[in-house]
Amino acid sequence: MFLTITTTGTPERPATDLGYLLHKHPDNAQAFSTSYGTAHVLYPEAEAGRCTAALLLEVDAVALVRRGKGKGRGGAPDAALAQYVNDRPYAASSLLAVALSSVFSSAMKGVCNARPELPGQARPLRVEVPALPARGGPDLVRKLFEPLGWTVTVEPVPLDTEFPDWGDSRYVRLVLESDTLTLAEALRHLYVLLPVLDDAKHYWVAPDEVDKLLRVGEGWLPGHPEQRLITSRYLSRRWSLTRQATERLELVRLAETDDSEVEEIDNAVEAETETEEKPTPLAVQRREAIVTALRQSGAARALDLGCGQGQLVQTLLKDPAFTEIVGVDVSMRALTIASRRLKLDRMGERQASRVQLFQGSLAYTDVRLKGYDAAVLSEVIEHLDLPRLPALEYAVFGSARPRTVLVTTPNVEYNVRWESLPAGHVRHGDHRFEWTRAEFRAWAEAVAERHGYGVAFEPVGPDDPEVGPPTQMAVFTLTAPKEAKAA
Repeated sequence: MFLTITTTGTPERPATDLGYLLHKHPDNAQAFSTSYGTAHVLYPEAEAGRCTAALLLEVDAVALVRRGKGKGRGGAPDAALAQYVNDRPYAASSLLAVALSSVFSSAMKGVCNARPELPGQARPLRVEVPALPARGGPDLVRKLFEPLGWTVTVEPVPLDTEFPDWGDSRYVRLVLESDTLTLAEALRHLYVLLPVLDDAKHYWVAPDEVDKLLRVGEGWLPGHPEQRLITSRYLSRRWSLTRQATERLELVRLAETDDSEVEEIDNAVEAETETEEKPTPLAVQRREAIVTALRQSGAARALDLGCGQGQLVQTLLKDPAFTEIVGVDVSMRALTIASRRLKLDRMGERQASRVQLFQGSLAYTDVRLKGYDAAVLSEVIEHLDLPRLPALEYAVFGSARPRTVLVTTPNVEYNVRWESLPAGHVRHGDHRFEWTRAEFRAWAEAVAERHGYGVAFEPVGPDDPEVGPPTQMAVFTLTAPKEAKAA
């Protein structure tokens, strides 16, 4: 991705002041590591009469896929290939906007300690973006930038210059020019409107994006004629966030009209106090349900199979009823993080004697897992390919055979209640499957029948009357001795 910012000057106000504003010296080519690749800043020209700063973003396609939410396994091969073969390295998008914010953060805030008088000065600016996805075409580009004081030159990029009959692509070459804007204002416009035109964000849109939008849009977004479209697209069409942003923008507009503060306008409802209860995260509800089930089973020695970063082990350690807790995971990195979380190297001798962590794969039998009162498989089975489930089943129920086994897994029926989860997507990119309540019940009952266990089912989280709970838990209790079952 490539973007240039050019300004002109005079001997009294040299164009090279751009280096002070951007906090990047014109004589140096600099590289900055970002979440999605490497951003390079260089100056193709730097004279008193004319100065150009260029931002080149090299996208790491592998890092981008790893950081993305993903769509689960089992998708079409062309969809999997599209994660790596796409326009992201070349076309300006939210990735370039993030790089602008990261590399030019002080300039975007209008801060220049070396020359504090510069940020507030309007100057001739020319911004060029050679390849910009524009869902809505050149007309939308003009509608977004012209009300902000830009002179807009936008040229559609043909699909193929060899075949003009094919028409134009969704990409445009964009040139913006203005004599009335400061550099900080220009950067803030680009930061918001580049992903709006692309109509996609390559990172998770969290609730704090509303605060970010209002902060960067201060002074120009409340009165923009395309405010609703900008807000909706910037927030990835998440209706709850869009509504929240729209309401706050309306308060800002009313306050400006009335020449008063927002707090004076928004006084109909008392401010929330810190004592108001916040909803308990599902992960916490899940651990609470597991601990309750373990206590009811009377277990004192428990296994956390697939312990990850040790959250459940940490919770169990706080309860003296559990005299021995073992965390098992195939990932050494996860075990290292769990060890740090538990502070094993600083733990007292008595407490340390209650816990141990070791590496192991649940696809194989392991004599170290035998003889325990209970085993927990919390959000584990959905990370395995379906053909590998029988191996896990035998390793836990056939070989280790604890008296109690707790298995939790997402209820895919509940996914429609997650407004931030696109239709057809699983909750985590590494999930190989997610089961309905009927599918999970059928699997659990078959496992119980094969290995001499009884099984009961409990909801975890709010139990929706239509789609059930977000997490489903099966409680297996050993009913038949191993010898009798084998006979």
